[in-house]
Amino acid sequence: MAKKKSFGLDDVLTIENGAEEREYYASLQRAINSGSAWSLQGSYGRTMMDALSAGRCVLGTAPAFDYWGNRIPSRTEVQDGTKGSMGFVAENSGPDWSAWIASL
Repeated sequence: MAKKKSFGLDDVLTIENGAEEREYYASLQRAINSGSAWSLQGSYGRTMMDALSAGRCVLGTAPAFDYWGNRIPSRTEVQDGTKGSMGFVAENSGPDWSAWIASL
């Protein structure tokens, strides 16, 4: 099994400069999964929240904290079908997208 890619400089550049849709959302999902990206400049948090609200990304597997100390729940702490859950992603982006985004 291939090792999962960690959030890194390539992802920052992709988020900053844009890319093909799957590559862009993969970078955002890795940022969300890392937990640490929530404490970056405000535009990152807003961009990640936009992706969660659109059902293109899912919350991380562990809770995180933003720059201000606000707690961001994990995907298992929100009700399925609500923003940030796997069900919400499946409903808004389809089951294939949901399975792919969860694999990152």
